[in-house]
Amino acid sequence: MAGDDTLYSIGDLARRTGVTVKAIRFYSDHGIVLPARRSPAGYRLYGVDALARLELVRTLRELGVDLQTVRKVVNRELSICEVAGAHAQALTVQIHTLYLRRAVLTAVAKRNATPREMNLMHRLAMLSERQRLLLIDDFLEASFGGVGADAAFEAIGRSMVPVLPENPSSEQTEAWVELAELSQDSDFRALVRRLAEAHAAEREAGATGPRPDIGAMTRDVVSPALESSVEPTSPQADAVVIALAAHYARLVDGIESDELLRRLLDRLNTVADPRRERYLQLLAVINDLPEPESLAPMIGWSIQALETRLG
Repeated sequence: MAGDDTLYSIGDLARRTGVTVKAIRFYSDHGIVLPARRSPAGYRLYGVDALARLELVRTLRELGVDLQTVRKVVNRELSICEVAGAHAQALTVQIHTLYLRRAVLTAVAKRNATPREMNLMHRLAMLSERQRLLLIDDFLEASFGGVGADAAFEAIGRSMVPVLPENPSSEQTEAWVELAELSQDSDFRALVRRLAEAHAAEREAGATGPRPDIGAMTRDVVSPALESSVEPTSPQADAVVIALAAHYARLVDGIESDELLRRLLDRLNTVADPRRERYLQLLAVINDLPEPESLAPMIGWSIQALETRLG
């Protein structure tokens, strides 16, 4: 076994550590692994401590630690614990960034996005937490601002806020990118605004006390017909339409009539927009909530039944 006074050439160090001769010479020139002395011919010779330093240098470099920090560690200006903690934190940020980039690329691939759409998705993905909140606040203000000042409307607004966790899954990240893009769509904002205004008008027209919204009302009335496979154009559907009209009349304190049915049809056509349901689905993914019940079958059945009877 070699003693502490054993000296190694650069070639010996390379063979023992797996670090290339070029790299060892580089570390030596930069004062990270210094030779113990030089041979009579001028070649660098290294002591046993150089083996340990090279192993440490190689490990730190493979972990991505920059050269300046490596020098501080081997010179004992910084502890390994300090470096590991700082570097782990930096890697966390890098991993988060990579998740976001993957989300953008996945969305682009799925949707065959244009360069402009890809640029928008990239910018949305890279927003900070504060910027994300401001973006959603802007969307909610455009959609709900000035519509309904009671606690129920405030609760609706709060329920539509996506909160991306500190360490989101790839699915949550992809959902955020899609939801953020959707929230910036002026047509979607106008749709949500119409839904909010109609809901507020129905609450104002109705009597005091809790009342279901148009979607919940339709679900409760129409679900049994769907379960019984009643066709919306069949005579058996007449009783369901009558019940639907009666419930809506009570909801808005209106009179059952063809005009009321047309108003209901118009409301359901707005609620049926798939972007509304898509927002809620994405929101559930981001906020780690159960997948919301789809009202599309009930809404679609009701629209067809009403169109049949109104001609």
